[in-house]
Amino acid sequence: MKRVSVSLVQQALLILLSLVSLYPLWFAVQTALKTPQAYALDPSGLPRAPTLDNFLSLFDVMPFARWTLNSIVVSFVSVAAATLIAVLAAYAIVFGRFLGQRVFFNLNIALMALPPVALLVPLFTLMVQVGLINTLPSVTLVYAVLLIPFSVFFLVNFFRELPLELIEAATIDGASHMRILFRIVMPLSVATTATLVIVNAIWVWNELLFALVFLQNNSQRTLMAGLTLFQGRYSTNEPLVMAGAFLSILPLVILYLASQSFFVRGMTAGIGK
Repeated sequence: MKRVSVSLVQQALLILLSLVSLYPLWFAVQTALKTPQAYALDPSGLPRAPTLDNFLSLFDVMPFARWTLNSIVVSFVSVAAATLIAVLAAYAIVFGRFLGQRVFFNLNIALMALPPVALLVPLFTLMVQVGLINTLPSVTLVYAVLLIPFSVFFLVNFFRELPLELIEAATIDGASHMRILFRIVMPLSVATTATLVIVNAIWVWNELLFALVFLQNNSQRTLMAGLTLFQGRYSTNEPLVMAGAFLSILPLVILYLASQSFFVRGMTAGIGK
Protein backbone atom coordinates (compact mmCIF):
# COMPACT_ATOMS: atom_id res chain seq x y z
CA MET A 1 0.00 0.00 0.00
CA LYS A 2 2.85 2.33 0.86
CA ARG A 3 4.53 1.68 -2.50
CA VAL A 4 1.28 2.48 -4.32
CA SER A 5 0.99 5.79 -2.45
CA VAL A 6 4.56 6.72 -3.28
CA SER A 7 3.98 5.85 -6.92
CA LEU A 8 0.83 7.99 -7.06
CA VAL A 9 2.69 10.93 -5.54
CA GLN A 10 5.49 10.57 -8.08
CA GLN A 11 3.04 10.41 -10.97
CA ALA A 12 1.17 13.45 -9.69
CA LEU A 13 4.43 15.37 -9.34
CA LEU A 14 5.51 14.44 -12.87
CA ILE A 15 2.15 15.52 -14.28
CA LEU A 16 2.41 18.83 -12.42
CA LEU A 17 5.92 19.45 -13.72
CA SER A 18 4.77 18.60 -17.26
CA LEU A 19 1.93 21.11 -17.04
CA VAL A 20 4.26 23.79 -15.71
CA SER A 21 6.78 23.19 -18.51
CA LEU A 22 4.06 23.22 -21.17
CA TYR A 23 2.40 26.41 -19.95
CA PRO A 24 4.75 28.79 -21.85
CA LEU A 25 3.91 26.96 -25.06
CA TRP A 26 0.19 27.18 -24.28
CA PHE A 27 0.50 30.89 -23.44
CA ALA A 28 2.24 31.54 -26.78
CA VAL A 29 -0.50 29.72 -28.69
CA GLN A 30 -3.44 31.40 -26.97
CA THR A 31 -1.79 34.82 -27.28
CA ALA A 32 -1.10 34.28 -30.98
CA LEU A 33 -4.79 33.54 -31.56
CA LYS A 34 -5.85 36.95 -30.18
CA THR A 35 -6.04 40.36 -31.75
CA PRO A 36 -3.91 43.13 -30.18
CA GLN A 37 -7.08 44.67 -28.75
CA ALA A 38 -8.21 41.39 -27.19
CA TYR A 39 -4.77 40.82 -25.72
CA ALA A 40 -4.74 44.30 -24.16
CA LEU A 41 -8.10 43.64 -22.49
CA ASP A 42 -7.24 40.15 -21.19
CA PRO A 43 -3.57 39.13 -21.60
CA SER A 44 -3.79 35.75 -19.83
CA GLY A 45 -7.36 34.72 -20.64
CA LEU A 46 -8.56 32.38 -23.37
CA PRO A 47 -9.17 33.90 -26.82
CA ARG A 48 -12.90 34.58 -27.19
CA ALA A 49 -12.71 34.96 -30.98
CA PRO A 50 -9.65 33.00 -32.15
CA THR A 51 -8.03 34.26 -35.32
CA LEU A 52 -5.14 33.11 -37.52
CA ASP A 53 -4.42 36.60 -38.82
CA ASN A 54 -1.24 36.90 -36.78
CA PHE A 55 0.24 33.76 -38.36
CA LEU A 56 -0.62 35.00 -41.84
CA SER A 57 0.73 38.47 -41.13
CA LEU A 58 4.14 37.07 -40.26
CA PHE A 59 4.85 36.36 -43.93
CA ASP A 60 3.83 39.91 -44.91
CA VAL A 61 5.70 42.01 -42.33
CA MET A 62 8.97 40.06 -42.50
CA PRO A 63 10.74 37.39 -44.63
CA PHE A 64 9.70 34.61 -42.27
CA ALA A 65 9.88 31.87 -44.90
CA ARG A 66 13.36 32.99 -45.97
CA TRP A 67 14.61 33.04 -42.39
CA THR A 68 13.19 29.59 -41.77
CA LEU A 69 14.92 28.21 -44.86
CA ASN A 70 18.19 29.82 -43.78
CA SER A 71 17.95 28.17 -40.35
CA ILE A 72 17.19 24.78 -41.90
CA VAL A 73 20.18 25.00 -44.26
CA VAL A 74 22.57 26.22 -41.56
CA SER A 75 21.40 23.62 -39.05
CA PHE A 76 21.55 20.72 -41.50
CA VAL A 77 24.97 21.51 -42.96
CA SER A 78 26.71 22.42 -39.70
CA VAL A 79 25.30 19.48 -37.74
CA ALA A 80 26.02 17.01 -40.56
CA ALA A 81 29.61 18.23 -40.95
CA ALA A 82 30.28 18.24 -37.20
CA THR A 83 28.76 14.77 -36.78
CA LEU A 84 30.84 13.25 -39.58
CA ILE A 85 34.09 14.73 -38.27
CA ALA A 86 33.22 13.75 -34.68
CA VAL A 87 32.45 10.16 -35.67
CA LEU A 88 35.82 9.78 -37.40
CA ALA A 89 37.70 11.46 -34.54
CA ALA A 90 35.92 9.46 -31.83
CA TYR A 91 36.63 6.19 -33.63
CA ALA A 92 40.32 7.09 -33.93
CA ILE A 93 40.52 8.01 -30.23
CA VAL A 94 38.83 4.83 -29.00
CA PHE A 95 39.97 2.18 -31.47
CA GLY A 96 42.98 3.74 -33.17
CA ARG A 97 46.62 3.74 -32.20
CA PHE A 98 48.58 6.90 -32.93
CA LEU A 99 51.13 9.16 -31.26
CA GLY A 100 49.55 11.81 -29.02
CA GLN A 101 46.21 10.00 -28.78
CA ARG A 102 45.60 10.96 -25.15
CA VAL A 103 46.82 14.51 -25.71
CA PHE A 104 44.43 14.87 -28.63
CA PHE A 105 41.46 13.81 -26.50
CA ASN A 106 42.49 16.03 -23.58
CA LEU A 107 42.84 18.97 -25.94
CA ASN A 108 39.34 18.27 -27.20
CA ILE A 109 38.02 18.39 -23.63
CA ALA A 110 39.86 21.66 -23.04
CA LEU A 111 38.19 23.19 -26.10
CA MET A 112 34.79 22.37 -24.59
CA ALA A 113 35.57 24.75 -21.72
CA LEU A 114 36.39 27.62 -24.08
CA PRO A 115 33.47 30.12 -24.06
CA PRO A 116 32.21 30.95 -27.57
CA VAL A 117 32.03 34.65 -26.71
CA ALA A 118 35.84 34.69 -26.41
CA LEU A 119 36.04 33.68 -30.08
CA LEU A 120 33.55 36.24 -31.34
CA VAL A 121 35.95 39.08 -32.23
CA PRO A 122 38.72 36.91 -33.76
CA LEU A 123 36.22 34.94 -35.83
CA PHE A 124 34.43 38.11 -36.95
CA THR A 125 37.76 39.58 -38.10
CA LEU A 126 38.59 36.37 -39.93
CA MET A 127 35.23 36.26 -41.72
CA VAL A 128 35.64 39.88 -42.82
CA GLN A 129 39.11 39.15 -44.21
CA VAL A 130 37.96 36.10 -46.20
CA GLY A 131 34.80 37.84 -47.42
CA LEU A 132 32.28 35.56 -45.75
CA ILE A 133 30.64 38.09 -43.44
CA ASN A 134 26.88 38.52 -44.02
CA THR A 135 26.71 35.08 -45.64
CA LEU A 136 25.32 31.79 -44.36
CA PRO A 137 28.65 29.93 -44.80
CA SER A 138 30.17 32.15 -42.09
CA VAL A 139 27.86 30.97 -39.30
CA THR A 140 27.66 27.45 -40.75
CA LEU A 141 31.43 27.06 -40.50
CA VAL A 142 31.56 28.53 -36.99
CA TYR A 143 28.73 26.34 -35.73
CA ALA A 144 30.31 23.18 -37.14
CA VAL A 145 33.63 23.98 -35.45
CA LEU A 146 31.97 24.78 -32.11
CA LEU A 147 29.96 21.54 -32.18
CA ILE A 148 32.92 19.23 -32.78
CA PRO A 149 34.50 19.16 -29.27
CA PHE A 150 31.28 18.21 -27.49
CA SER A 151 30.33 15.76 -30.23
CA VAL A 152 33.69 13.99 -30.00
CA PHE A 153 33.46 13.78 -26.21
CA PHE A 154 29.88 12.45 -26.42
CA LEU A 155 30.71 9.75 -28.97
CA VAL A 156 33.97 8.69 -27.33
CA ASN A 157 32.16 7.88 -24.10
CA PHE A 158 29.67 5.73 -25.99
CA PHE A 159 32.19 4.00 -28.26
CA ARG A 160 34.10 2.90 -25.16
CA GLU A 161 31.06 0.89 -24.10
CA LEU A 162 30.98 -1.13 -27.33
CA PRO A 163 32.24 -4.73 -27.18
CA LEU A 164 35.92 -4.62 -28.07
CA GLU A 165 35.72 -8.26 -29.17
CA LEU A 166 33.68 -7.26 -32.23
CA ILE A 167 36.32 -4.79 -33.36
CA GLU A 168 39.16 -7.27 -32.78
CA ALA A 169 37.33 -10.02 -34.65
CA ALA A 170 36.70 -7.73 -37.62
CA THR A 171 40.32 -6.64 -37.62
CA ILE A 172 41.53 -10.25 -37.62
CA ASP A 173 39.21 -10.94 -40.58
CA GLY A 174 40.98 -8.20 -42.50
CA ALA A 175 38.32 -5.49 -42.38
CA SER A 176 39.56 -1.93 -42.85
CA HIS A 177 38.91 0.78 -40.28
CA MET A 178 36.31 2.47 -42.49
CA ARG A 179 34.49 -0.82 -42.98
CA ILE A 180 34.52 -1.50 -39.23
CA LEU A 181 33.26 2.01 -38.53
CA PHE A 182 30.34 2.01 -40.97
CA ARG A 183 29.44 -1.70 -40.84
CA ILE A 184 29.85 -2.42 -37.11
CA VAL A 185 30.27 0.68 -34.97
CA MET A 186 27.71 3.00 -36.55
CA PRO A 187 24.83 0.45 -36.70
CA LEU A 188 25.32 -0.03 -32.96
CA SER A 189 25.39 3.73 -32.42
CA VAL A 190 22.26 4.81 -34.28
CA ALA A 191 20.36 5.92 -31.17
CA THR A 192 23.35 7.73 -29.69
CA THR A 193 24.17 9.49 -32.95
CA ALA A 194 20.53 10.51 -33.38
CA THR A 195 20.54 11.97 -29.87
CA LEU A 196 23.68 13.92 -30.64
CA VAL A 197 22.16 15.25 -33.87
CA ILE A 198 19.01 16.39 -32.04
CA VAL A 199 20.94 18.14 -29.26
CA ASN A 200 23.25 19.89 -31.72
CA ALA A 201 20.40 20.88 -34.04
CA ILE A 202 18.52 22.48 -31.14
CA TRP A 203 21.62 24.46 -30.18
CA VAL A 204 22.27 25.67 -33.72
CA TRP A 205 18.60 26.54 -34.27
CA ASN A 206 18.48 28.68 -31.12
CA GLU A 207 21.97 30.25 -31.36
CA LEU A 208 21.89 34.06 -31.36
CA LEU A 209 25.33 35.46 -30.59
CA PHE A 210 27.13 34.68 -33.85
CA ALA A 211 23.95 34.97 -35.95
CA LEU A 212 23.28 38.54 -34.78
CA VAL A 213 26.88 39.69 -35.25
CA PHE A 214 27.78 37.87 -38.47
CA LEU A 215 24.50 38.27 -40.37
CA GLN A 216 23.62 41.94 -40.82
CA ASN A 217 21.81 41.48 -44.13
CA ASN A 218 18.10 41.01 -43.47
CA SER A 219 17.68 38.31 -46.12
CA GLN A 220 20.60 36.31 -44.74
CA ARG A 221 19.49 36.14 -41.12
CA THR A 222 18.53 32.93 -39.39
CA LEU A 223 15.06 32.61 -37.94
CA MET A 224 15.93 33.26 -34.30
CA ALA A 225 18.14 36.23 -35.15
CA GLY A 226 15.44 37.71 -37.33
CA LEU A 227 12.74 37.19 -34.73
CA THR A 228 14.89 38.81 -32.04
CA LEU A 229 15.20 42.01 -34.06
CA PHE A 230 11.56 41.74 -35.08
CA GLN A 231 10.48 41.51 -31.44
CA GLY A 232 12.14 44.82 -30.65
CA ARG A 233 10.40 46.47 -33.59
CA TYR A 234 6.94 45.05 -32.82
CA SER A 235 7.14 44.90 -29.03
CA THR A 236 3.69 46.50 -28.72
CA ASN A 237 2.06 43.76 -30.82
CA GLU A 238 2.48 40.76 -28.52
CA PRO A 239 0.12 38.42 -30.44
CA LEU A 240 2.20 38.86 -33.60
CA VAL A 241 5.43 38.27 -31.67
CA MET A 242 3.99 35.14 -30.02
CA ALA A 243 2.85 33.81 -33.39
CA GLY A 244 6.42 34.08 -34.64
CA ALA A 245 7.79 32.49 -31.47
CA PHE A 246 5.42 29.54 -31.74
CA LEU A 247 6.20 28.87 -35.39
CA SER A 248 9.93 29.15 -34.68
CA ILE A 249 9.88 26.32 -32.12
CA LEU A 250 7.45 24.15 -34.09
CA PRO A 251 10.20 22.50 -36.24
CA LEU A 252 12.09 21.54 -33.06
CA VAL A 253 8.96 20.03 -31.54
CA ILE A 254 8.34 18.02 -34.70
CA LEU A 255 11.98 16.89 -34.79
CA TYR A 256 11.84 15.71 -31.19
CA LEU A 257 8.52 13.92 -31.55
CA ALA A 258 9.66 12.20 -34.73
CA SER A 259 12.84 10.90 -33.10
CA GLN A 260 11.68 10.54 -29.50
CA SER A 261 12.41 6.82 -29.28
CA PHE A 262 15.97 7.35 -30.55
CA PHE A 263 16.44 10.25 -28.14
CA VAL A 264 15.39 8.23 -25.08
CA ARG A 265 17.55 5.26 -26.10
CA GLY A 266 20.51 7.49 -26.81
CA MET A 267 20.28 9.32 -23.48
CA THR A 268 20.27 6.03 -21.58
CA ALA A 269 22.92 4.32 -23.71
CA GLY A 270 26.30 3.69 -22.17
CA ILE A 271 25.00 3.70 -18.57
CA GLY A 272 26.29 0.19 -18.19
CA LYS A 273 27.01 -2.94 -20.14
